[in-house]
Formats: sequence, C-alpha cells, structure tokens
Amino acid sequence: MSRTRRYARSRHAMLAGTALLAAALTACGGGSGSGAAGDDGKPGSKKKPDMAISVNLTGDQAKPGEPVKVSVGEGKLALVKVTDGKGGELPGKMSDDGTSWTSERNAAPGTDYKVEAQNTASQSANAQFKTTAADKVNKVTINPGKAAGVVGIAQPVSIVFDNPVKNKAEVEKHLKVTTSNNTEGSWGWFKDYTGNDRVDWRPKEYWKSGTEVKVAMDLNGVDSGQGGGYFVKDYNTEFKIGKDRRLQVDLDAHKLTVTEDGQAVKSIPVSAGTPGGQKASWSGKMVLMSKEGTIRMDSQTVGLGDSYDKMVDYSMRLTWSGMYIHAAPWNTAHFGNANTSSGCVGMSDADAKALFGSAQVGDLIEVTGNGSKGKAEIGNGYGEWNLSWDDWKAKSALSTTPQNG
Repeated sequence: MSRTRRYARSRHAMLAGTALLAAALTACGGGSGSGAAGDDGKPGSKKKPDMAISVNLTGDQAKPGEPVKVSVGEGKLALVKVTDGKGGELPGKMSDDGTSWTSERNAAPGTDYKVEAQNTASQSANAQFKTTAADKVNKVTINPGKAAGVVGIAQPVSIVFDNPVKNKAEVEKHLKVTTSNNTEGSWGWFKDYTGNDRVDWRPKEYWKSGTEVKVAMDLNGVDSGQGGGYFVKDYNTEFKIGKDRRLQVDLDAHKLTVTEDGQAVKSIPVSAGTPGGQKASWSGKMVLMSKEGTIRMDSQTVGLGDSYDKMVDYSMRLTWSGMYIHAAPWNTAHFGNANTSSGCVGMSDADAKALFGSAQVGDLIEVTGNGSKGKAEIGNGYGEWNLSWDDWKAKSALSTTPQNG
C-alpha cells in the first residue's frame, strides 16, 4: 500500500475518535440543559436555594425587653426554637401564613440566645445574638410568700417593687393568678406605706375556704420604665385559703367578737385607742398581716413621743403604722368599759394567748364604732377591702374587666 493511502486511513480514524470524545463530554458536562439532574436526582428539577432566616435582634449588643421575631426568606417555617445559654426556651407562636414566628416572652438582659429554625422542606438555618446587660435591675417583695401555707379569707396577693414602675400596664400583663375554683378578682395599683409602687390582687368577694391559689410573675425581660430598670428573673408563689375567721372590734361596746364560718364563737372584752387624736384606733376593714409574738413597742417609732417603751406579748399586726391586737395586762381595769390605749386593741394575757393561737395571717378584722381616726390608707397594711368592687377594678392598669383566676 502506498504511503498516501495509509496516511488517509489514519487521519480518518483520528477524526472519528475525536467526535466520539466530544459527544461523551457533552453528555456528562452537567449544564443547564433539560437533561440536567437537580436536588432530587430527577432530570429537569432545579436545585433548592439554601434556607435563609432573619432575626429582629442581632449581634452581641442587642436590645433586651422585646419579643424575638424570626422570619423566613422563602417558603414556610415548620419549627423555631430559641434557647438561652442555660437551656431555657422562649415559647412562641407561628404566624398564620407560616412566614414568621414571634416569642411570647421578651428577650432578657445580658443573655446569649441561639435560634434554630426548620422549614417545611426540611431545611435548617441557625442564628445567634446576645442582649446587653441591664443598667438597673428591679426586684419585688411578694406576699404571701412560698412559706405562707394557709392564710385567711381576706389575704390579697401583694407585690411591692424596689424601683418605680412606669410601665404598669406592661408589667401587669405578665402577672397571673390561677385558682382552683375560678375566683373572680382584679389587680390594683397604688403606693405602699414605704412610698414604693405596689400592685395587689384582690378577689371580688372574700376567698372561699379551701381555695388553692397560684401566682406566676413572668417578669424576666420586662422593662419597668424610666428609673425602674429591667426585671431579670421570674417569680412565683402559692398558698391555700383556710378557715373563714373574722374578728369584729366594736369600739362602742369595747369588745372583740370572733366568728368562724359565720357563727360567733367568742366575745373578748378589750380596750382600744383613746378617742380624739393620734392615739385613736384606725377603723374599717383590715387584714391580720403577721403574728409577731413578743416584740418591743416604742412610742417614739410611731410619732407618739415617749408615751411607752415595753415588751408586748401575743402581738398581731394590723397596719404598717403600728396598730396591733395584743396582750395589755397593764390596762386590765379598762377592758370592756373604756378605750384608753395608744391605738392598739388590748386584752388580757389569757384572751390574747388563745386568740394568737387560733388566728391566721389573712384573717379579716373590721373595726366599727365612734372615736376612731378614720380608715388607714390602702398601702398602710391591706386596706383594699374598704373600696367597692368597681373602685378597686378601676385601679388596674389594663382595664376594669375582672380577671378570673
């Protein structure tokens, strides 16, 4: 065979091989043609974009005191979880259209948060942020406290704040009373005897014996307002209502009557405050605040000069300003016939001991008759029972609608 013919055949074979290689490369290149495979491996499908979320709080200087809102760029959210550094989780709700989620609690100050989200296509996305620390922290004193156990039918829930509360409505939204029998009641705001802001929850009527009460104060992350600072923890307490016991002091008859479940069980001769001045007793409805036992009573601490300074037994407090029921053996000659004390309700040692033993914190005390110096301010003890139900409801920062516990 000639050299020319051999060269022609070799060149023809090379061109054919090159054409086959080009065809192979075109088929395996993975381009955007109709024959390409997507995320599901099927020809013609498109690759899904990565899940993207946005969070209203970002960075390490995020502002606390507002809910966390998570939104998705495309598609719908299936799950959102927001946790703090200690594993605590913020509860929240999904929007109707599934494109956003908002926490039911505020982000707390000085807290690290992790956001985990998943969409309906089983994709995931995460985010993190940290809130700034509180410049000022507000705290509360709660009564009855967790150790209270059983209390009387007139005992309110009482919360006194360390710092001013300007955002009263916002704070009240985070306070909840739950009872075993759906007791109707309402919160009311006023000043405590100390001058601090205070909010109490009072039933419409006196508690029913046996009622179980739980109080949840979900305040962590709530802003008190100007001058008050943030709350940085939640609070709670619970107690039970005991026997229906009421103490009725008649200034005119100089006697104290004890009733239990509507029946008079004892009548005690007493001597109350001297009429006509600062030594007169307070009148109206009060609540037995505490059973303090033997205490030192010094008249100078309540603005009555050097009238007395002595140890007094079986002392039961009615007001912050110093009105008590107690034993007063030095005043025996006046029990049952004259009011000559410095404002308290005194009785014999034996009667005071028996009453002290049976009385419970939260019992109702009502003082009637002539010669008193009027009703004490609401915050000077628990004076809310002197208000009508409508007047009490009007003290709520939210509305006059009663709250069922």
